[in-house]
Amino acid sequence: MADNKTKPTDVDVQAFLQAVEHPVRRADALTLDAMFRRVTGWQPRMWGPTMIGYGSYHYIYDSGREGDCLATGFSPRKANLTLYIMPGYQNFGGLLDRLGKHKTGKACLYINKLADVDLQVLEEIVRAGLEDLGTRWTITPS
Repeated sequence: MADNKTKPTDVDVQAFLQAVEHPVRRADALTLDAMFRRVTGWQPRMWGPTMIGYGSYHYIYDSGREGDCLATGFSPRKANLTLYIMPGYQNFGGLLDRLGKHKTGKACLYINKLADVDLQVLEEIVRAGLEDLGTRWTITPS
């Protein structure tokens, strides 16, 4: 069985955030880092080259595949801010309706800039995602 490609690294989170080229994306990333720290109470850790994770969990699927993943986090990508809410957004319709301009993937929330969304609703989504994840898997704080 293939190993997970995205794993925790020892890259310094603050150095990574300060190196984000676009000034608005960098400022938004610093705001998100502060928000995730406040909401989770955990320290961030880099996962792979661009994902900033807060907490982790170990999963084992019915297929037998298992691994570790960040519990929640984000990545300040060139095209957008990508937020990771594990295992996904399937039950968050009411919150997403109140969020503002965004797109979703299976476990990703895409935002162009924080000015497009309601930050209080975003905090609610992160909390709800962690609560949902905690009903499925044991979360390890970081």
